[in-house]
Amino acid sequence: MEGINEAFFKMKIFVKAKPNSKNESIKKLSETNFEVCVKEPPVKGQANAAIIMALAKHFGVPFSAVRIISGHTSRQKVVEIKK
Repeated sequence: MEGINEAFFKMKIFVKAKPNSKNESIKKLSETNFEVCVKEPPVKGQANAAIIMALAKHFGVPFSAVRIISGHTSRQKVVEIKK
C-alpha cells in the first residue's frame, strides 16, 4: 500500500495508580487493566505526570501520545495511548 507510512490507532487502558510507592513498576493485570506504581506523591499532578511518563516508556511511545481521559484526582484512571 503506497502512501501509508505507519498505522495509527488509539488504545484505552484502565490504570490503578499507586503513588508514593517505594519502587516504580507497571503490572499488567489483564489486556486493558494495569497497576502503575510511582514514587511521586499525588500533589499538583506530580503522580499523574510520572504515570504518563512510565506508560510512555512501557509502550514505546512519546510522552505526548499518552493522556489521562478521566480520573485525574482518583486512583482509578482511564488513559488513552496513541500509536
